[in-house]
Amino acid sequence: QVQLVESGGGLVQAGGSLRLSCAASGSIFSVSHMGWYRQAPGKQRELVAILTSNGITNYADSVKGRFTISRDNARNTVYLQMNSLKPEDTSVYYCNQLYRGGSYWGQGTQVTVSS
Repeated sequence: QVQLVESGGGLVQAGGSLRLSCAASGSIFSVSHMGWYRQAPGKQRELVAILTSNGITNYADSVKGRFTISRDNARNTVYLQMNSLKPEDTSVYYCNQLYRGGSYWGQGTQVTVSS
């Protein structure tokens, strides 16, 4: 059973940076697609960034040039480096792992950006 644990959220001023981490259990991490999603109050969960098992990345237009997704397969960990944060980036951020039709989610970590 896959378990995902996010960390690194917090309160930051606009223009600041945070790095989120997501540690995964199990032996399928290196062959999984990993993604970060976010959900603000009253809104649907949306894709922020995805990093496939073979290194292809995709970003939401709203974060391109500011956020970077990366992974360390030796540590079973995926990261989201968030720079130039804006108040509209305030959300709960969730880690997702995709493997052969299975989709796993972490519990989420709150990111709050003050203006």
